[in-house]
Amino acid sequence: MRPTLFISNGMGEDSMSAEIIRRVDSCLEAEAYPLIGAGRAFDNLCRIVGPRADVPSEGWRHRRWSVVRDLASISAIMPRAIGYLRRCRGRYDKVVVVGDTSAVILSALAGLKVDLYIDVFKTGYSHRYTAVESQAIRRAVKKVFCRDDMLAAQLREKGIDAVSHGNIMLDTVTYGDIAITGSKDDGISRVGLLPGSRTGTPQAFALQIDALEMIAKRANVIGVAAIADGIDIAALAQAGGLAYSPLPASHTHDMGHLSGRGIRIELYRGATGNVIEASDVVLSQAGTATQQALGLGKPVITFFPPEHRKKRMDDEQALMGESRLLLPPDPAAIAFETARLLEDPAERARLGAIGKQRLGGPGTLDAVIAELCRGDPADKRGTGHPK
Repeated sequence: MRPTLFISNGMGEDSMSAEIIRRVDSCLEAEAYPLIGAGRAFDNLCRIVGPRADVPSEGWRHRRWSVVRDLASISAIMPRAIGYLRRCRGRYDKVVVVGDTSAVILSALAGLKVDLYIDVFKTGYSHRYTAVESQAIRRAVKKVFCRDDMLAAQLREKGIDAVSHGNIMLDTVTYGDIAITGSKDDGISRVGLLPGSRTGTPQAFALQIDALEMIAKRANVIGVAAIADGIDIAALAQAGGLAYSPLPASHTHDMGHLSGRGIRIELYRGATGNVIEASDVVLSQAGTATQQALGLGKPVITFFPPEHRKKRMDDEQALMGESRLLLPPDPAAIAFETARLLEDPAERARLGAIGKQRLGGPGTLDAVIAELCRGDPADKRGTGHPK
């Protein structure tokens, strides 16, 4: 049996692609081609193939001039990537693209047919397909899974097989076999911390800690943090001026806690869903995890550093609406808005409902699995929510 090739183009896209592979490993053999970065999400999961670009932004397009700075690396890798994809023709049983249209365009240029394209970037609220993107999709892709039916309808009008079953980001939230006590059980408000997974994460975490320290002076609160793979907890502790109390390595998801400055932060890895669901309000500088928090019905507060691209933030806000509060990088402003939401459960519920409606729910993953494992017995398919 020939393997199935999964192409992705970013850290968040890698993690979603990896989750699909985990759920279909009983019905097919997979190989992963992460176009950008080391592809850590596929470690110990499947074979990693193809030439990869090491871009300064790590796929994070929020900073100003990030695209310009990445152009040298992207330009250098494009001929090799297209050549590699051209050599992939006929080698794979199926080809799946998870990400934005850049991987689709490369596949079209290489003459490689894509069986399934799972678009995790565009939404009908803030992005539509350009003529070039629509043409590349028509030329290369057999079936498209869009995040909402506004986009799917745009492609169907052009004769492209496009459907929408929900937002795959909500299918691929990571959960651990742990229980985080919620505020309804002990009277303590919990602020979720999603500091991100890229360069600059310690600095973002430090600002979140400054805000949390202010919040703790007026509310009974602790922090619960989802720490991404590859992020050094000791570096976070140093940046926040906190002491780290680790747990033994046998604890898979519970990484111990940070303390000091009158606050406590519980640390978890590989359990983003647990952290989000236990939180009353989420402070997030992450990409994918921000959208997952909104889709799970939690209001999110994000600060907007001056070096970030205003258009990118505006595009995101067009999708997220009121459910995400976008603030300046001012701990006092972040603390004030967080405390206000902690004191107003009705407002938290209102914003949470907006987030759920805007981001969409799960459902795409089961539909993708059904496509990939068609003809296999149902009991061999990994379906259902991972929780």
